[in-house]
Amino acid sequence: MSEIPIDLDHIRREAVAREEENHAFRDFLRRQDGDEIDRRVHRLDAEVTPRVDCTACGNCCKSLIIHTEPEENERVAARMGLPRETWEGRYLERSLGGKTVLNQIPCPFLTGTRCSVYEDRFSDCREFPHLHKDHFTDRLFSTIMYYGVCPIIYTVVERLKGETGFFTGYYSHPD
Repeated sequence: MSEIPIDLDHIRREAVAREEENHAFRDFLRRQDGDEIDRRVHRLDAEVTPRVDCTACGNCCKSLIIHTEPEENERVAARMGLPRETWEGRYLERSLGGKTVLNQIPCPFLTGTRCSVYEDRFSDCREFPHLHKDHFTDRLFSTIMYYGVCPIIYTVVERLKGETGFFTGYYSHPD
């Protein structure tokens, strides 16, 4: 299976050009059977994700707010040879609810397009773009928000448009 080329400029342009279309697709998906959409998205994700080299992209690391868990914070602090308290003071912020997020965007651990703590990266990073999870139609806002950022999301969404019949009878693509 060949790799899917990463062309971030093309994806950004398409996100702008297809903004109205993507909002219509989001509305269309909300009226579909959620379980069926999940099955399609999971299959497409399994087909697309292995064909995109995320370490050659790193675009998500430049724009995501990363939530962290205490055990992850401890693991990355240890990897960096810092006491946990020092590490947390340098890299984290706490929300009013006590959750922690990295305090910088882009991610302070991004070096070029690669994560400098990749083996110990946060679960939020491991899970992105969350297409393997159930209830895809509940996450459409963030999915469409990252359509112009992530080659995986872009490719899955475009293929899903074709598979669901979105262009036949619901939306007339301008091309």
